[in-house]
Amino acid sequence: MGTTEGQATNLAQSAALKLSQMSERTQQLGNVIQDPERQKRIILVIVCVALLLDNMLYMVIVPIIPDYLEGLQKAADQAQAAAPHTNYTNSTFHKAAKGNFDLQIGVLFASKAILQLLVNPLSGPFIDRVGYDIPLFIGLNVMFLSTLVFAFAENYATLFLARSLQGLGSAFADTAGIALIADRYTVDTERSKALGIALAFISFGSLAAPPFGGVLYQFAGRRVPFLILACICLIDGICCLAVLKPFSNKERENMPVGTPMYKLMIDPYIAVVAGALIICNIPLAFLEPTIANWMEDTMHASQWEIGMTWFPAFFPHVLGVYLTVKLAAKYPHLQWFYGAIGMVFIGASSCTVPACKNFGQLMIPLCGICFGIAFVDTALLPTLGFLVDVRHVSVYGSVYAIADISYCVAYALGPVAAGQIVHNLGFVQLNLGMGLANVLYAPALLLLKNVSQMKPSFSERNMLLEDGPTGLYDTIKMEQREKKRKGLCTTIDENGTETFAQRSYSEEESSGGEYA
Repeated sequence: MGTTEGQATNLAQSAALKLSQMSERTQQLGNVIQDPERQKRIILVIVCVALLLDNMLYMVIVPIIPDYLEGLQKAADQAQAAAPHTNYTNSTFHKAAKGNFDLQIGVLFASKAILQLLVNPLSGPFIDRVGYDIPLFIGLNVMFLSTLVFAFAENYATLFLARSLQGLGSAFADTAGIALIADRYTVDTERSKALGIALAFISFGSLAAPPFGGVLYQFAGRRVPFLILACICLIDGICCLAVLKPFSNKERENMPVGTPMYKLMIDPYIAVVAGALIICNIPLAFLEPTIANWMEDTMHASQWEIGMTWFPAFFPHVLGVYLTVKLAAKYPHLQWFYGAIGMVFIGASSCTVPACKNFGQLMIPLCGICFGIAFVDTALLPTLGFLVDVRHVSVYGSVYAIADISYCVAYALGPVAAGQIVHNLGFVQLNLGMGLANVLYAPALLLLKNVSQMKPSFSERNMLLEDGPTGLYDTIKMEQREKKRKGLCTTIDENGTETFAQRSYSEEESSGGEYA
């Protein structure tokens, strides 16, 4: 009996010891998460995983959905053939349906970008108003739901719903994630590096997803790749909830709205950057749906070659990101030049695609296109953040929603328009047109030449505050002014007002320097 009581006591002591150790570790983990520098890195990881998932889900369906839809079409054809009343009218309808098969795939692929394009004008101001954490969490939840719908979809309508849901989730997760990086990394060199890392994850997701999806689809079934992505999305959402604590931030109630999106859109510098992002992504967006058929017709490419078409381009893309980040750290005033070089690379590479005669030759221009896109994106995305800092209010939701709209314009047009252009004009003319557009647009980036020298002047700051505070930074400054003004009123002095005016002006000048 005594032995039993002793064992129970020992068990209770060991359990208490383990609980205390667990609480200590939890406290240590909480301290690590709360440390500002480590929290920035954790947030960067969460955002990068979200961007990776979005782009993997965007491209993983490329080898899966056409084959799956073709299987559904064959099943429908067999059911129709088994029907006893097959006649001329039915066969004519069957040919028309078969002719619309490519259009159905194109519309399915484009639906994500189209819905994202429609939602972004709403998601940008929403992010500015409520902060970055809640929209990121909402986006991850919608993407998780979209991935599950993809896994268990049994017809075209359900697949279309899943693809559209992904566009809704992306409009919140992508924009909020990029804006959150820009908000946490305020130093230009750090911001360029962090956004470069995020772009590398976007590239890896887009280029690695087709072979990932194709291999798992062939050997494990259609649902497995989607379920794997859903699990990663769930883990990322839990991390977002634990680290950012989106529903416990009380400061959000007093957070004002940033610069309206329409004002950002008519800013000539932001408009030039948005135009460059559209033009530079058109070759990739238009080649993705058309290059497979062209490879089959001209070089009789095998299925594995078509599946691996874009994967080698990941490495020059990462190299382009790395070079741009290093060059931007050393010569930050030449960001516009790096973007122009990238557009020339894209233009020259796009023009040489039709001249390729085999798979090996084709790799060179495709790598050149991705290398150029890396230069443009890595140089111009931080420039958007800087432009908002010096010309508007440092709230980034709307400006990165504009960037997301630019990408969506290219990727919404690609699957729908590219096939029609190839059919009417030809693959060669399509590539020459895209290449020429990039080369001709490159000189427009000269307008950004003096952006790095911009600093918000005293008059600009007052103009921004004419209608009251429009950003969190401005609100704090206005509150400080009011407190100081009230404090001076209690000790009225003839020199007091003059001293306050001088001090107020000097504060504005110093805040302008910090802002720059």
